[in-house]
Amino acid sequence: MYLCLLPSIYYRINSFWNNLKIKSMKKNLLTLITLCIAFTAFSQQIAQGYVYNDANQNGRKERRETGIPNVAVSNGSDVVLTDSKGFYSIPVSEGNTIFVIKPSGYKTPVDGDFIPQFYYHHKPEGSPESFTYKGVSPTGKLPKSIDFALYKYDEPENFSAVLFGDPQPYSMDDIDYFTRKIVYNVEAKENTLFGISLGDIVGDNLTLHIPYKESMRHLQLPWYNVMGNHDMNYDAITDELSDETFERNFGSANYSFNYGKAHFIILDDILYPDPRGGKGYWGGYREDQLKFVENNLKFVPKDRLVVVSQHIQMKDDSGNSFRLSDRQTMFDLLKDYENVLFLSAHTHFQDQIEYTEVHGWKGSKPLHEYNVGTTSGDWYSGKMDEKGLPDATMRDGTPQGYALLNIDGNQYNVDYRAAGREADYQMNIYAPKVVPHKGRTTSQIYVNFFMGSPNDVVEYRIDNGKWRKMRYTVMHDPNYLTKLAEWDFTEELLPGRRPSNPVNCTHLWSGGLQLDLEPGTHTIEVRATDRFGKTHYGKRTYQLLKK
Repeated sequence: MYLCLLPSIYYRINSFWNNLKIKSMKKNLLTLITLCIAFTAFSQQIAQGYVYNDANQNGRKERRETGIPNVAVSNGSDVVLTDSKGFYSIPVSEGNTIFVIKPSGYKTPVDGDFIPQFYYHHKPEGSPESFTYKGVSPTGKLPKSIDFALYKYDEPENFSAVLFGDPQPYSMDDIDYFTRKIVYNVEAKENTLFGISLGDIVGDNLTLHIPYKESMRHLQLPWYNVMGNHDMNYDAITDELSDETFERNFGSANYSFNYGKAHFIILDDILYPDPRGGKGYWGGYREDQLKFVENNLKFVPKDRLVVVSQHIQMKDDSGNSFRLSDRQTMFDLLKDYENVLFLSAHTHFQDQIEYTEVHGWKGSKPLHEYNVGTTSGDWYSGKMDEKGLPDATMRDGTPQGYALLNIDGNQYNVDYRAAGREADYQMNIYAPKVVPHKGRTTSQIYVNFFMGSPNDVVEYRIDNGKWRKMRYTVMHDPNYLTKLAEWDFTEELLPGRRPSNPVNCTHLWSGGLQLDLEPGTHTIEVRATDRFGKTHYGKRTYQLLKK
């Protein structure tokens, strides 16, 4: 119940012992008793207030506005429900953020940047003043009542959400690329209710949080943000303090909310400084975060879809990049839910990951983690187009873009949208332009199916012939290699920046060419059926020439 109080109590005890100068045992005992009494009083500090239906939407609870019962409120570890009048009370410690967990059928207010306003920071003395980037300003004494406004509305169970991986601008030029190539080209559906950015909102320069938010206003959607490893306060000496600027600009780094029959959990899964040695970071969770998930799920029915959004993917059986004990604890907490989806980003490529019993997942069916492609692509690298925008294809050959999470009841599917391309552009087909008629060639057809999974069916045919299955393969995307070759063999400097070296693509298929057809142009057709049963098509031509 009082886990949230431990960090503050620890710092106070530590400070006391470091500064204590004792002249006698009697004085020592008296001081210790006084300190214990003070800590007892401190630990009994309680936040309270109402969750209410803000009928006139003015952000102030008025007498005629009724409280909402059975709404969850959290301090980041404990979770309580409001009573019949919408009243709650919960333990609070310095540094906690109190937040309401949005119930289905209600909206939370948003600010001018469309950031949902569902939280209250309790930082009487504010964030550390020594930090390079400003954190939360001092909030003063705990208010007598912390009230949360909600707006009742007719919320659909069939809706979509926009997913952004790693916007990660390092400069105002990058903000411009992000705005013009991604934000201005988002094709939200009529039933799109909100969006989520999956961390690395910016690239280390936390002042860019502000122009990022200004850019996002264009979408006019409530927007939830995930903490990334490039959004941290590197001055922090404890993980609890690594998100001070993020909290100032976006609110809580750990929270949850409901839409329809789906429950969303947002987590900061970056441990900084790395508890293994203090340098860098490690994927994982603190104890208070896991306790929050545990307590939160007590109020989430087992028939709900649970969507966990975080920055660092959990695909690491070695434990080098993600603490396996934390992954296992999370798996154990979610095992009784039949429909679970994890969303992550971080890698700057796209991957469909499945966890089964061999990974410690004990659910009734494999657990799906969608490692979302990034809106910055390969960090805004590559050739510049006629509009002055970088190509930014990711290292696995996936084009820079964003995703749409489509939810129907407690079921989901995902669509990927390549930036600046039509919605049906779901694959890139690689084939030689010219091959010898009735000759020999080692050339192959390769299909990079952007949303592909290893068990998907990808087929091809030539000139309306018989459909044949393609072979799943893991290797570098040949199309991406040609982009790199252009940079490496040019005799003049190209505008832009050379792309990163390639990584293996986990959604690539290959097939052989037909060389015994008539000389001339021939059409390759590809059809690919994804994990959700959707079938996508692509075409490319090649020529057979006589020697």
